[in-house]
Amino acid sequence: MEKEQKHREARNMIRTAELFAGVGGFRIGLERAGGYEVVFSNQWEPGTKKQWASEVYEARFGKEGHTNIDVNDVEVASIPSFDLLVGGFPCQDYSVASTSKNSKGLIGKKGVLWWSIHKILRDSEEKPKYLMFENVDRILKSPTAQRGRDFAVILKSLEELGYAVEWRVINAAEYGMPQRRKRIFILGFLKGTKAYESMKADSEIWMKESGICAKAFPADFEGSSRFEIEGDIISVSSEFSKGKKASPFETAGAMIEGKAITSKAVPEYEGPFATLGSILEKGPISQEFYIDDLARWEYLKGPKKEKRITAEGFEYYYSEGGMSFPDSLDKPSRTIITGEGGKSASRFKHVIKEGDRHRRLTPTELERLNMFPDGHTYIDKITDAKRAFFMGNALVIGIVERLAREIKIFDLDPEYIGYEEN
Repeated sequence: MEKEQKHREARNMIRTAELFAGVGGFRIGLERAGGYEVVFSNQWEPGTKKQWASEVYEARFGKEGHTNIDVNDVEVASIPSFDLLVGGFPCQDYSVASTSKNSKGLIGKKGVLWWSIHKILRDSEEKPKYLMFENVDRILKSPTAQRGRDFAVILKSLEELGYAVEWRVINAAEYGMPQRRKRIFILGFLKGTKAYESMKADSEIWMKESGICAKAFPADFEGSSRFEIEGDIISVSSEFSKGKKASPFETAGAMIEGKAITSKAVPEYEGPFATLGSILEKGPISQEFYIDDLARWEYLKGPKKEKRITAEGFEYYYSEGGMSFPDSLDKPSRTIITGEGGKSASRFKHVIKEGDRHRRLTPTELERLNMFPDGHTYIDKITDAKRAFFMGNALVIGIVERLAREIKIFDLDPEYIGYEEN
Protein backbone atom coordinates (compact mmCIF):
# COMPACT_ATOMS: atom_id res chain seq x y z
CA MET A 1 0.00 0.00 0.00
CA GLU A 2 2.83 2.40 0.92
CA LYS A 3 4.65 1.60 -2.33
CA GLU A 4 1.48 2.24 -4.33
CA GLN A 5 0.99 5.59 -2.55
CA LYS A 6 4.54 6.69 -3.35
CA HIS A 7 4.05 5.67 -6.99
CA ARG A 8 0.84 7.70 -7.15
CA GLU A 9 2.53 10.73 -5.58
CA ALA A 10 5.47 10.48 -7.98
CA ARG A 11 3.11 10.20 -10.93
CA ASN A 12 1.25 13.31 -9.83
CA MET A 13 4.41 15.39 -9.49
CA ILE A 14 5.02 17.92 -12.25
CA ARG A 15 8.61 17.33 -13.30
CA THR A 16 10.30 20.65 -13.92
CA ALA A 17 13.38 21.94 -15.74
CA GLU A 18 14.62 25.35 -14.59
CA LEU A 19 16.74 27.56 -16.87
CA PHE A 20 18.47 30.81 -15.85
CA ALA A 21 17.92 29.51 -12.33
CA GLY A 22 19.73 32.29 -10.47
CA VAL A 23 19.49 31.48 -6.76
CA GLY A 24 16.31 29.46 -7.17
CA GLY A 25 13.32 31.82 -7.05
CA PHE A 26 11.23 29.75 -9.44
CA ARG A 27 12.06 26.58 -7.55
CA ILE A 28 11.03 27.97 -4.18
CA GLY A 29 7.71 29.16 -5.62
CA LEU A 30 7.03 25.75 -7.15
CA GLU A 31 7.93 23.93 -3.94
CA ARG A 32 5.65 26.17 -1.91
CA ALA A 33 2.81 25.44 -4.32
CA GLY A 34 3.40 21.72 -3.84
CA GLY A 35 3.37 18.93 -6.37
CA TYR A 36 6.49 19.96 -8.31
CA GLU A 37 9.85 18.25 -8.63
CA VAL A 38 12.81 20.05 -10.21
CA VAL A 39 14.70 17.36 -12.14
CA PHE A 40 17.10 19.69 -13.99
CA SER A 41 18.43 23.19 -13.44
CA ASN A 42 21.00 25.38 -15.14
CA GLN A 43 22.64 28.59 -13.98
CA TRP A 44 25.55 30.35 -15.68
CA GLU A 45 26.78 33.89 -15.16
CA PRO A 46 28.81 34.95 -18.24
CA GLY A 47 31.96 36.97 -17.78
CA THR A 48 32.65 35.94 -14.20
CA LYS A 49 35.10 33.35 -12.93
CA LYS A 50 33.33 32.75 -9.61
CA GLN A 51 29.81 31.40 -10.15
CA TRP A 52 28.26 32.68 -6.93
CA ALA A 53 24.60 32.27 -7.88
CA SER A 54 25.17 28.65 -8.86
CA GLU A 55 27.00 28.04 -5.58
CA VAL A 56 24.05 29.46 -3.62
CA TYR A 57 21.69 27.27 -5.63
CA GLU A 58 23.71 24.14 -4.89
CA ALA A 59 24.02 25.07 -1.22
CA ARG A 60 20.23 25.27 -0.89
CA PHE A 61 19.06 22.49 -3.20
CA GLY A 62 22.04 20.17 -3.71
CA LYS A 63 24.05 19.32 -6.80
CA GLU A 64 21.82 16.57 -8.17
CA GLY A 65 20.37 17.58 -11.52
CA HIS A 66 22.08 21.00 -11.43
CA THR A 67 24.44 22.25 -14.13
CA ASN A 68 26.70 25.29 -14.20
CA ILE A 69 27.49 25.72 -17.90
CA ASP A 70 26.54 28.16 -20.63
CA VAL A 71 22.91 27.40 -21.52
CA ASN A 72 23.93 27.32 -25.19
CA ASP A 73 26.07 24.29 -24.39
CA VAL A 74 23.35 22.30 -22.62
CA GLU A 75 22.84 18.96 -24.35
CA VAL A 76 19.10 18.52 -24.74
CA ALA A 77 19.43 14.75 -24.57
CA SER A 78 21.02 15.06 -21.11
CA ILE A 79 17.88 16.66 -19.60
CA PRO A 80 15.58 14.11 -17.90
CA SER A 81 12.00 14.03 -19.14
CA PHE A 82 10.07 17.02 -17.78
CA ASP A 83 6.52 18.42 -17.82
CA LEU A 84 7.23 22.09 -17.15
CA LEU A 85 9.97 24.44 -18.34
CA VAL A 86 10.54 27.63 -16.35
CA GLY A 87 12.99 30.51 -16.52
CA GLY A 88 13.50 34.25 -16.41
CA PHE A 89 15.31 34.92 -19.67
CA PRO A 90 16.97 38.22 -20.68
CA CYS A 91 15.15 40.85 -22.73
CA GLN A 92 17.13 41.01 -25.98
CA ASP A 93 16.70 41.51 -29.71
CA TYR A 94 14.80 38.39 -30.76
CA SER A 95 14.92 38.94 -34.51
CA VAL A 96 15.62 35.98 -36.75
CA ALA A 97 19.02 35.95 -38.44
CA SER A 98 18.65 32.99 -40.80
CA THR A 99 17.19 29.55 -41.30
CA SER A 100 18.75 26.31 -42.38
CA LYS A 101 17.16 22.98 -43.23
CA ASN A 102 20.26 21.25 -41.93
CA SER A 103 19.84 22.76 -38.47
CA LYS A 104 16.23 21.67 -37.99
CA GLY A 105 14.90 25.09 -38.87
CA LEU A 106 15.39 28.26 -36.91
CA ILE A 107 18.64 29.99 -36.09
CA GLY A 108 18.31 33.16 -34.08
CA LYS A 109 21.01 35.74 -33.56
CA LYS A 110 24.02 34.32 -31.78
CA GLY A 111 24.02 34.92 -28.04
CA VAL A 112 20.28 35.65 -27.85
CA LEU A 113 19.19 33.31 -25.11
CA TRP A 114 15.59 32.92 -26.23
CA TRP A 115 16.88 30.65 -28.98
CA SER A 116 18.52 28.43 -26.37
CA ILE A 117 15.08 27.93 -24.84
CA HIS A 118 13.68 27.33 -28.30
CA LYS A 119 16.35 24.71 -29.03
CA ILE A 120 15.52 22.78 -25.86
CA LEU A 121 11.81 22.78 -26.70
CA ARG A 122 12.41 21.96 -30.35
CA ASP A 123 14.84 19.09 -29.72
CA SER A 124 13.23 17.50 -26.66
CA GLU A 125 12.10 13.96 -27.43
CA GLU A 126 8.88 14.70 -25.58
CA LYS A 127 7.88 18.37 -25.34
CA PRO A 128 6.84 19.65 -21.89
CA LYS A 129 3.13 20.20 -21.32
CA TYR A 130 3.63 23.58 -19.67
CA LEU A 131 5.88 26.64 -19.89
CA MET A 132 6.33 29.50 -17.42
CA PHE A 133 8.66 32.37 -18.32
CA GLU A 134 9.30 35.77 -16.74
CA ASN A 135 10.65 38.95 -18.31
CA VAL A 136 10.50 42.73 -18.07
CA ASP A 137 7.27 44.19 -19.42
CA ARG A 138 8.99 46.34 -22.05
CA ILE A 139 9.24 43.19 -24.15
CA LEU A 140 5.64 43.93 -25.20
CA LYS A 141 6.79 47.14 -26.93
CA SER A 142 10.29 46.43 -28.22
CA PRO A 143 12.02 47.30 -30.47
CA THR A 144 11.35 50.97 -31.20
CA ALA A 145 11.27 50.52 -34.96
CA GLN A 146 8.78 47.62 -34.84
CA ARG A 147 6.75 47.96 -31.67
CA GLY A 148 5.87 44.53 -30.28
CA ARG A 149 7.94 42.56 -32.78
CA ASP A 150 10.09 40.83 -30.18
CA PHE A 151 7.05 39.48 -28.34
CA ALA A 152 5.40 38.49 -31.61
CA VAL A 153 8.50 36.49 -32.54
CA ILE A 154 8.31 34.64 -29.23
CA LEU A 155 4.60 33.93 -29.66
CA LYS A 156 5.06 32.74 -33.23
CA SER A 157 7.99 30.51 -32.38
CA LEU A 158 5.99 28.88 -29.57
CA GLU A 159 2.99 28.44 -31.83
CA GLU A 160 5.15 26.63 -34.37
CA LEU A 161 6.28 24.29 -31.59
CA GLY A 162 2.67 23.43 -30.75
CA TYR A 163 1.89 25.78 -27.85
CA ALA A 164 -0.95 28.10 -26.98
CA VAL A 165 0.22 31.06 -24.91
CA GLU A 166 -1.23 33.45 -22.37
CA TRP A 167 0.51 36.41 -20.76
CA ARG A 168 -0.06 38.87 -17.97
CA VAL A 169 1.91 41.84 -16.68
CA ILE A 170 1.79 41.57 -12.89
CA ASN A 171 2.84 44.17 -10.33
CA ALA A 172 3.45 42.15 -7.18
CA ALA A 173 2.45 45.01 -4.87
CA GLU A 174 -1.02 45.22 -6.45
CA TYR A 175 -1.71 41.72 -5.13
CA GLY A 176 -0.56 42.30 -1.57
CA MET A 177 3.15 41.54 -1.89
CA PRO A 178 5.79 43.84 -0.37
CA GLN A 179 7.51 45.14 -3.52
CA ARG A 180 6.38 47.21 -6.49
CA ARG A 181 7.91 44.94 -9.11
CA LYS A 182 6.20 44.77 -12.50
CA ARG A 183 7.04 41.80 -14.72
CA ILE A 184 5.41 39.87 -17.54
CA PHE A 185 4.68 36.19 -17.01
CA ILE A 186 4.30 34.05 -20.13
CA LEU A 187 2.56 30.68 -19.84
CA GLY A 188 2.50 28.04 -22.57
CA PHE A 189 0.27 24.97 -22.95
CA LEU A 190 1.09 22.13 -25.34
CA LYS A 191 -1.50 21.02 -27.83
CA GLY A 192 -3.51 18.15 -26.31
CA THR A 193 -3.55 19.47 -22.76
CA LYS A 194 -6.84 20.48 -21.16
CA ALA A 195 -5.54 24.05 -20.90
CA TYR A 196 -4.87 24.19 -24.65
CA GLU A 197 -8.32 22.85 -25.50
CA SER A 198 -9.99 25.22 -23.04
CA MET A 199 -8.24 28.20 -24.59
CA LYS A 200 -9.14 26.99 -28.07
CA ALA A 201 -12.83 26.81 -27.10
CA ASP A 202 -12.90 30.49 -26.07
CA SER A 203 -9.67 32.44 -25.65
CA GLU A 204 -11.45 35.53 -24.28
CA ILE A 205 -13.13 33.60 -21.45
CA TRP A 206 -9.80 31.94 -20.75
CA MET A 207 -8.01 35.31 -20.55
CA LYS A 208 -10.65 36.97 -18.37
CA GLU A 209 -12.22 34.21 -16.26
CA SER A 210 -11.10 30.59 -16.52
CA GLY A 211 -7.38 30.70 -17.35
CA ILE A 212 -4.36 30.28 -15.10
CA CYS A 213 -3.65 34.02 -14.81
CA ALA A 214 -7.32 34.90 -14.31
CA LYS A 215 -7.64 32.41 -11.45
CA ALA A 216 -4.33 33.32 -9.81
CA PHE A 217 -4.60 37.08 -10.30
CA PRO A 218 -8.22 38.26 -10.71
CA ALA A 219 -8.65 41.43 -12.73
CA ASP A 220 -11.13 43.59 -14.55
CA PHE A 221 -10.42 44.24 -18.21
CA GLU A 222 -10.62 47.46 -20.19
CA GLY A 223 -11.43 46.88 -23.85
CA SER A 224 -10.04 44.10 -26.00
CA SER A 225 -8.73 43.67 -29.50
CA ARG A 226 -8.14 40.69 -31.75
CA PHE A 227 -5.58 40.22 -34.49
CA GLU A 228 -3.62 37.51 -36.24
CA ILE A 229 0.12 37.04 -36.16
CA GLU A 230 0.37 36.12 -39.81
CA GLY A 231 3.06 34.42 -41.83
CA ASP A 232 6.03 32.35 -40.75
CA ILE A 233 8.64 33.28 -38.19
CA ILE A 234 10.82 35.04 -40.77
CA SER A 235 8.05 37.31 -42.02
CA VAL A 236 6.99 38.11 -38.45
CA SER A 237 10.56 39.10 -37.65
CA SER A 238 10.88 41.39 -40.65
CA GLU A 239 7.35 42.77 -41.07
CA PHE A 240 5.40 42.71 -37.80
CA SER A 241 4.14 46.15 -36.74
CA LYS A 242 6.25 47.90 -39.35
CA GLY A 243 5.20 51.53 -39.78
CA LYS A 244 3.02 51.50 -36.66
CA LYS A 245 3.61 53.78 -33.70
CA ALA A 246 2.27 51.49 -30.99
CA SER A 247 2.47 47.83 -30.05
CA PRO A 248 -0.79 45.87 -30.35
CA PHE A 249 -0.02 43.96 -27.14
CA GLU A 250 -1.74 45.01 -23.91
CA THR A 251 -0.94 43.83 -20.38
CA ALA A 252 -3.02 40.64 -20.69
CA GLY A 253 -3.62 38.34 -23.59
CA ALA A 254 -3.86 34.91 -25.12
CA MET A 255 -2.82 33.46 -28.47
CA ILE A 256 -3.67 30.14 -30.06
CA GLU A 257 -3.01 29.04 -33.62
CA GLY A 258 -1.90 32.53 -34.59
CA LYS A 259 -5.04 34.25 -33.32
CA ALA A 260 -4.44 36.71 -30.47
CA ILE A 261 -6.72 38.56 -28.10
CA THR A 262 -5.38 41.23 -25.78
CA SER A 263 -6.71 43.61 -23.15
CA LYS A 264 -5.61 45.94 -20.38
CA ALA A 265 -5.85 44.13 -17.03
CA VAL A 266 -6.87 46.15 -13.96
CA PRO A 267 -6.05 44.20 -10.76
CA GLU A 268 -8.88 43.18 -8.43
CA TYR A 269 -7.52 42.37 -4.99
CA GLU A 270 -9.22 42.70 -1.60
CA GLY A 271 -6.71 41.06 0.73
CA PRO A 272 -4.06 42.55 3.01
CA PHE A 273 -1.18 44.60 1.61
CA ALA A 274 2.40 44.09 2.81
CA THR A 275 4.58 47.18 3.26
CA LEU A 276 8.27 47.97 3.41
CA GLY A 277 7.91 48.51 7.14
CA SER A 278 6.39 45.06 7.63
CA ILE A 279 9.50 43.21 6.41
CA LEU A 280 12.17 45.07 8.41
CA GLU A 281 14.44 43.10 10.72
CA LYS A 282 13.63 43.50 14.42
CA GLY A 283 17.01 42.78 15.94
CA PRO A 284 20.16 44.93 16.10
CA ILE A 285 21.39 46.05 12.68
CA SER A 286 25.10 46.16 11.85
CA GLN A 287 26.52 49.69 11.91
CA GLU A 288 27.79 49.32 8.33
CA PHE A 289 24.23 49.83 7.06
CA TYR A 290 23.78 53.20 8.75
CA ILE A 291 24.46 56.46 6.91
CA ASP A 292 26.23 59.27 8.76
CA ASP A 293 26.80 61.74 5.92
CA LEU A 294 23.45 62.34 4.21
CA ALA A 295 24.48 65.24 1.96
CA ARG A 296 25.43 63.13 -1.06
CA TRP A 297 22.34 60.95 -0.71
CA GLU A 298 20.06 63.99 -0.45
CA TYR A 299 21.62 65.52 -3.57
CA LEU A 300 21.26 62.33 -5.65
CA LYS A 301 17.65 61.76 -4.61
CA GLY A 302 16.61 65.39 -4.92
CA PRO A 303 15.32 67.28 -7.99
CA LYS A 304 17.95 68.86 -10.19
CA LYS A 305 18.51 70.80 -13.39
CA GLU A 306 22.15 71.19 -14.32
CA LYS A 307 24.13 72.41 -17.32
CA ARG A 308 26.47 69.76 -18.63
CA ILE A 309 29.06 69.63 -21.40
CA THR A 310 29.84 66.61 -23.55
CA ALA A 311 33.38 65.55 -24.53
CA GLU A 312 32.76 67.28 -27.87
CA GLY A 313 31.91 70.55 -26.13
CA PHE A 314 28.14 70.39 -26.65
CA GLU A 315 26.19 72.03 -23.82
CA TYR A 316 22.87 70.71 -22.58
CA TYR A 317 20.69 70.75 -19.46
CA TYR A 318 20.15 67.57 -17.48
CA SER A 319 17.07 67.44 -15.26
CA GLU A 320 15.31 64.86 -13.12
CA GLY A 321 12.61 64.93 -10.47
CA GLY A 322 13.03 64.25 -6.79
CA MET A 323 12.48 60.90 -5.10
CA SER A 324 10.94 60.06 -1.77
CA PHE A 325 13.67 60.26 0.86
CA PRO A 326 13.66 58.36 3.09
CA ASP A 327 11.52 55.58 1.62
CA SER A 328 8.00 55.31 3.01
CA LEU A 329 7.50 52.45 5.46
CA ASP A 330 3.72 52.28 5.09
CA LYS A 331 3.76 51.38 1.38
CA PRO A 332 5.30 48.53 -0.64
CA SER A 333 8.93 49.13 -1.54
CA ARG A 334 10.18 50.41 -4.86
CA THR A 335 11.65 47.86 -7.26
CA ILE A 336 14.92 46.37 -6.04
CA ILE A 337 17.80 46.96 -8.46
CA THR A 338 21.01 44.96 -8.89
CA GLY A 339 23.09 47.85 -7.49
CA GLU A 340 21.20 47.90 -4.19
CA GLY A 341 24.20 46.78 -2.15
CA GLY A 342 27.33 48.63 -1.04
CA LYS A 343 27.95 51.76 1.01
CA SER A 344 28.25 54.29 -1.79
CA ALA A 345 25.48 56.87 -2.15
CA SER A 346 22.92 56.17 -4.86
CA ARG A 347 19.73 57.68 -6.20
CA PHE A 348 18.07 54.28 -6.49
CA LYS A 349 19.07 52.41 -3.34
CA HIS A 350 16.47 52.16 -0.60
CA VAL A 351 17.04 54.25 2.52
CA ILE A 352 14.82 54.10 5.59
CA LYS A 353 14.76 56.19 8.76
CA GLU A 354 14.95 54.54 12.17
CA GLY A 355 14.67 56.98 15.02
CA ASP A 356 17.14 59.76 14.28
CA ARG A 357 19.28 57.74 11.88
CA HIS A 358 19.07 56.62 8.26
CA ARG A 359 20.19 53.27 6.93
CA ARG A 360 20.25 51.03 3.89
CA LEU A 361 18.34 47.76 3.69
CA THR A 362 20.08 44.57 4.80
CA PRO A 363 20.43 41.51 2.53
CA THR A 364 17.81 39.72 4.63
CA GLU A 365 15.34 42.56 4.13
CA LEU A 366 15.97 42.48 0.39
CA GLU A 367 15.31 38.74 0.43
CA ARG A 368 12.02 39.35 2.22
CA LEU A 369 10.94 41.88 -0.41
CA ASN A 370 11.18 39.07 -2.97
CA MET A 371 9.61 36.62 -0.47
CA PHE A 372 12.73 34.45 -0.15
CA PRO A 373 13.55 32.67 3.13
CA ASP A 374 15.78 34.67 5.47
CA GLY A 375 19.44 34.06 4.73
CA HIS A 376 18.76 32.20 1.50
CA THR A 377 21.62 33.93 -0.34
CA TYR A 378 24.14 33.66 2.50
CA ILE A 379 27.07 31.32 2.00
CA ASP A 380 30.67 31.56 3.17
CA LYS A 381 32.74 34.40 1.66
CA ILE A 382 29.86 35.97 -0.26
CA THR A 383 29.55 39.74 0.03
CA ASP A 384 26.44 41.71 0.99
CA ALA A 385 26.71 43.55 -2.34
CA LYS A 386 26.55 40.27 -4.25
CA ARG A 387 23.55 39.14 -2.20
CA ALA A 388 21.83 42.40 -3.09
CA PHE A 389 22.71 41.85 -6.75
CA PHE A 390 20.96 38.47 -6.64
CA MET A 391 17.77 40.06 -5.34
CA GLY A 392 17.89 42.76 -8.00
CA ASN A 393 17.90 39.96 -10.57
CA ALA A 394 15.32 37.79 -8.82
CA LEU A 395 11.55 37.60 -9.05
CA VAL A 396 8.83 37.86 -6.41
CA ILE A 397 8.28 34.26 -5.37
CA GLY A 398 4.63 34.73 -4.43
CA ILE A 399 3.70 35.26 -8.10
CA VAL A 400 5.24 31.94 -9.16
CA GLU A 401 3.57 30.17 -6.23
CA ARG A 402 0.08 31.38 -7.20
CA LEU A 403 0.50 30.53 -10.88
CA ALA A 404 1.94 27.11 -10.02
CA ARG A 405 -1.04 26.26 -7.83
CA GLU A 406 -3.45 26.93 -10.68
CA ILE A 407 -1.38 24.90 -13.15
CA LYS A 408 -1.39 22.01 -10.67
CA ILE A 409 -5.20 22.12 -10.46
CA PHE A 410 -5.41 21.75 -14.22
CA ASP A 411 -2.84 18.99 -14.24
CA LEU A 412 -4.69 16.89 -11.66
CA ASP A 413 -8.09 17.31 -13.29
CA PRO A 414 -9.19 13.85 -14.53
CA GLU A 415 -10.55 15.49 -17.69
CA TYR A 416 -6.99 16.40 -18.70
CA ILE A 417 -6.28 14.74 -22.05
CA GLY A 418 -3.80 11.95 -21.48
CA TYR A 419 -4.51 11.55 -17.76
CA GLU A 420 -4.00 7.96 -16.67
CA GLU A 421 -6.70 6.62 -14.38
CA ASN A 422 -4.74 3.54 -13.32
